Amino acid sequence: MRLNIVRRRKIRDCFQRHGIRYLFLGKSGAILLGFPDTTQDADLFVEKTPQNGGALAVALRELAFALNDAQGGEVARGKDFIQLKNGPFDLDLIFAPDGIERFADAWNRRVDIEGFPACHIDDIIASKVVRKAPCQR
Repeated sequence: MRLNIVRRRKIRDCFQRHGIRYLFLGKSGAILLGFPDTTQDADLFVEKTPQNGGALAVALRELAFALNDAQGGEVARGKDFIQLKNGPFDLDLIFAPDGIERFADAWNRRVDIEGFPACHIDDIIASKVVRKAPCQR
């Protein structure tokens, strides 16, 4: 199922209600920055704190993600990478993206597009360049 503006708004609005600090990353972030493309999922760079992780687990359930106890625990403690395919759309939660040292630095460089916090394009590119295998560069 394609990630459209309605689904992005649901993420934004729910996460705002729960006070979650996150940034759109990857293709979903690039699309918000105006680059033409489509994507099936959302990649979110989430601040790794106990309070943020706990609020995120609650918000994901509110968004109709069927988190089991193990997944809820991984979200709450901020496992480096969590791929969710058990909700209304696919969602990748990234607590430690390649190429970005600290959430606080990315947060300070973020671009706000109509209330959608997105990583700066330099951070999106950095996360992709580091992740690619040498044969893909």
